[in-house]
Amino acid sequence: MTSTGYDDLRHLVPQVVAVVTRRCGDFDAAEDAVQEALVEAVRAWPERGVPEAPRGWLVSTAMRRLIDARRSEAARARRERADLLREPPDPQPTAVDDSLEVLLLCCHPKLTPTSAVALTLRAVGGLTTAEIARAYLVPERTMAQRISRAKATIRGEPLALDGSLDGRVGPALTVLYLLFNEGYVASAGDRLQRVDLCLEAIRLARRAHAALPRHAELTGLLALMLLLDARRPARVDGRGALVPLDEQDRSLWDPDRILEGTRLLDAAIGSGSVGPYQLQAAIAALHDRAASAADTDWAQIAALYGLLEQVTGSPVVTLNRAVAVAYAVGPADAQKVLDGVAGELADHPRLPAVQAHLLELSGDATGAAAAYELAAGLAANLAEHRHLAAKAAALRSAG
Repeated sequence: MTSTGYDDLRHLVPQVVAVVTRRCGDFDAAEDAVQEALVEAVRAWPERGVPEAPRGWLVSTAMRRLIDARRSEAARARRERADLLREPPDPQPTAVDDSLEVLLLCCHPKLTPTSAVALTLRAVGGLTTAEIARAYLVPERTMAQRISRAKATIRGEPLALDGSLDGRVGPALTVLYLLFNEGYVASAGDRLQRVDLCLEAIRLARRAHAALPRHAELTGLLALMLLLDARRPARVDGRGALVPLDEQDRSLWDPDRILEGTRLLDAAIGSGSVGPYQLQAAIAALHDRAASAADTDWAQIAALYGLLEQVTGSPVVTLNRAVAVAYAVGPADAQKVLDGVAGELADHPRLPAVQAHLLELSGDATGAAAAYELAAGLAANLAEHRHLAAKAAALRSAG
């Protein structure tokens, strides 16, 4: 089976995890067994062909793995084997989608956001521990321990949606947002974006939105993802190099994504209190609606960033507001905004990158080049590093 074929199966993972969990009553053991079943599928299906009912095959294989594992527990082997082999008919592959239930379990409030993202990538996204470890640049053993601790933390928690739903939506939104961001700008590695993670976050957000269509912030988050992902074809050139927003070929942007995102945003605004995801989606919509970079309504974007800053208190939001102020008013006013957060982001590559941009707009090519070089040295993502270093080199050669 090709990697593409494996990727196509990932949408079945949470459904299989849910079925196996309900049968054995142990999410931890079920999730491990499903991962083993996926490995077996990758090994066996290229030779034998894809079965007519892939989900049923995965469920049966995972259950056999569970039985084999529990046979080693001699005191309980007979009772557990009898229980596990008493399998009810498997529902049709399209009859039940338990993605939301599994997602909410992985996003339990007891878990830290980092642990929740890792567990979601495995149990819902279908990624292997090795793939997740590579995404976060940590040893596989370290990631395996992190996931094991996360599963131990939620051991015994119910899978089915119940009265605790309200307490889980907030963490779920955070996890989906972090998952999308990791795909949109990879925290490390040689690629700017990981498309698979972006698409997985969008798929999960769609599933959650289908179950909770009137949740304003969830709607806003899905809108934000679509509006940002619409620019994906123009964000890198043919060599994989980063293309800044103001230099992108907007004819490559996906109009269907933009239309869907703006409609969702319009539905969300006014349906409840306006939160950070709706505000970010509104900013993204202003960029996407502009026919060119010159047509961008920077004054409105700066105002929206001001509201977002009040809601989140995030210094990174302040950096973005500084850029908007630079275009709406001027770099001198933007520098005043930047001065307020310089101490909080001393080691963040985005701070010298924004400072470099402001210096470039002010005409200080030498200062801008030095700041771009500093930002390049701090950037962990190789595509961002190359872009910032190239900016510095171009300014120095022009000077």
